[in-house]
Amino acid sequence: MSITTAEIKALLAGMLHPRTGQDLIAEDVVRALKVDGGHVQLVLDVLAQDAQAMLPVRDQVEAAIAALDGVENVSVLLTAERKGDAPPDLSAGRTPPPPEQVDGVKHIIAVGSGKGGVGKSTVSANLALALADLGLKVGILDADIYGPSQPKLMGSNGRPVAMNERLIPIAAHGVKVMSVGFLMEENRALVWRGPILAGALQQMLHDVAWAPLDVLIVDLPPGTGDVQITLTQKTPITGAVIVTTPQDVALIDARRAIDMFHQTETPVLGLVENMSTHICTSCGNEDDVFGHGGGEAEARAQGIPFLGALPLTRVLRETSDSGTPIVRAMPDGPEALRFVEIAQKLKDQLVAL
Repeated sequence: MSITTAEIKALLAGMLHPRTGQDLIAEDVVRALKVDGGHVQLVLDVLAQDAQAMLPVRDQVEAAIAALDGVENVSVLLTAERKGDAPPDLSAGRTPPPPEQVDGVKHIIAVGSGKGGVGKSTVSANLALALADLGLKVGILDADIYGPSQPKLMGSNGRPVAMNERLIPIAAHGVKVMSVGFLMEENRALVWRGPILAGALQQMLHDVAWAPLDVLIVDLPPGTGDVQITLTQKTPITGAVIVTTPQDVALIDARRAIDMFHQTETPVLGLVENMSTHICTSCGNEDDVFGHGGGEAEARAQGIPFLGALPLTRVLRETSDSGTPIVRAMPDGPEALRFVEIAQKLKDQLVAL
C-alpha cells in the first residue's frame, strides 16, 4: 500500500518543535514535501537559533517516516535561516571562520556567468563529462536552485537515497550528480529566501557522499548573489570558469562575475565564449549571430586565460534536450572535441597547482 502526503503530515503533526512546543505542521517549518510511491522527501526550514536543537528532530522525523508501511526511502533536509551573514568586523578583532573542505573532493571548480541564457549549464555538464573522459573522477553540483537544469541535461530523474546520514548522488554518464531538482516536483517553484538558499547549498556540499572525487563542478546560478558569495566564502574553491557569449550585453555582466570572484579572492581559471558562431545545419555556413571574438578579447583585457570558443549548433541543443550531452552522444563530433580541448586546459591547470 502506497504512503500518502496526508499520512506524512499527520505524523509530523504529532512531533514537536523543541523551542516553541508547537507541532511541526503548526510551526510551519515543513517545506517541499513530496511523496512518490515509496519515496519521501521533505525540507525542515528553521531559524538559525533553532538549527542545533532541530538536528535530532530531523533524525527522529526521518526514522518515524521510514518506519511507516509502504516507505522505501526517506530524505529529510534541514535548512536554517542564517543571521549575521554580513562581512565580519575585522577591526573588532573577529575573523571569519575558515572555509570548510568538502570531504573527499580534491578540487572544486565553479562555473559562473554574470547573466542567464549564455549556456552555462550546458557548458558545465559537457565539461564534467570531458574531464571524466580525461581520466578524472568528476561530480556536478547543480547550485542553480531556482532553476535547476542538470537533471534534464544529464537525463536523470532518479531520487537520491540516504546512507550513513548522507545523500548518495545520482550516477549519470559516468559522473556523480546532485541537484535540488532531484528532490522537488519538476514544475514547482521554490520560494526560498537568500539565507535558506545558502543553507541548502552547504547541505548539498557537505551532506552528500561525493568522495572520492578529483573535481567537483559547481553549476552556479546567474549573477553575483547569495549562492556565489556563500560558496566562495565558506568553501575552498580551486577556481572559477566564466561563461559568456560574444555580445556586449553579456560581456558587461561577465565582467561583474569576474570582479566578484576577484573580490572574494577566488582564482579565475579562464573564460569560455559560448555561441561564438552559429553553424547552419543545411549548408554548414557560419554566422556570427552574437558577434565574434568578444570573449577572447575580454579574457585578454582581464588578464585571464581564454579557454576556447564553442559554436551554436542544432545538434548541441538536441543532445542537451535529450539528456545525453554531446560529449557522450557524439564524442568524435567537432562540438565535443572543443569541450575536450577546454577540459584539457583545465586539467593542465589543476595538475600545475
